This record gives sequence, C-alpha cells and structure tokens, in this order.
Amino acid sequence: MQYDRTDARILEIVQKNNRLTSEIIGELAGLSATACQRRLKRLRCDGIIEADVSIVSAKAVGRPIQMLVLVSLERERADIIDRFKKAIKSSAEVVNGFYVTGDADFVLYITARTMEDYEQFTRRFFYENPDIKGFKTMVVMDRVKAGFAIPVEAPQED
Repeated sequence: MQYDRTDARILEIVQKNNRLTSEIIGELAGLSATACQRRLKRLRCDGIIEADVSIVSAKAVGRPIQMLVLVSLERERADIIDRFKKAIKSSAEVVNGFYVTGDADFVLYITARTMEDYEQFTRRFFYENPDIKGFKTMVVMDRVKAGFAIPVEAPQED
C-alpha cells in the first residue's frame, strides 16, 4: 500500500471531517476535485481508508453504560480464537474487539442500556461459552476522547 505526500494530506483532512466535498478536500490538498476523487477511490480500494463512518454518542442513543472487558480464554488454540472472533463480530453490543497480548486474550468495548442488560449479556455471551476462562469488567466513568484518527506521516521523498 503506497501513498504519497498529497495522499497523506487527504487522509489528514478526511479523518477530521469525511463529509467535505471533493472540491473542498481538493482545494485543501492542492488538487482538482476530479484528481481528489480518483485518489480517494484508490485509497479506499487499497484499504488505506477502511471505512467512512460517523461517531455516534452511546448516551444519545440510549446506551449510556459503557464497559471495557478483559477476556481470557481457556486455551489459546486457533479454532477457539477464531470462534470467539466470530462471536465478537456477530454481537451488536460489542462495539470494538481486540485480540491482544498480556494478561488477557481479548479486550472488548461494550455498550448497554442498563446494568441489568449488561448482566443478561454476560450470561449469554460469557458464561454460556465453555471456551472462556474468565472476564473482568471495567465500567467507563467518562469518555475523554473518542475517534479513529491515525497520525499520518508523509513518506520520505527519495
């Protein structure tokens, strides 16, 4: 996946606001709208831009309870890991899931309407899964920063 200085500038711009028109992005990056559209299409096709999303307030949509959950599996076998990854992907309550190193095997970001709803989720998702050794829940007190922006450095010129 190759990108140049102009692509890096486009990536900086769209990470701040992906609702800008190609004309505005192009103007900010020093391109025509058509050239900007071509580059955006290539960045998406190459997988550099993975998705164009909006960050929604969990509280505003009735899911004010947010947790980070550390999950440990009974054994680290490929089939068990793959099965749990599939469960994560198919669960609407799990907003983000990460396969990690360290004390836990996975870290999940989960939202719920109430603590009772979260308890029901844990029964269904964790306790009924024989592959899970244990999990530890940390309730989010305050979301200090939310986003997906990645620092983008322009590649070095040869």
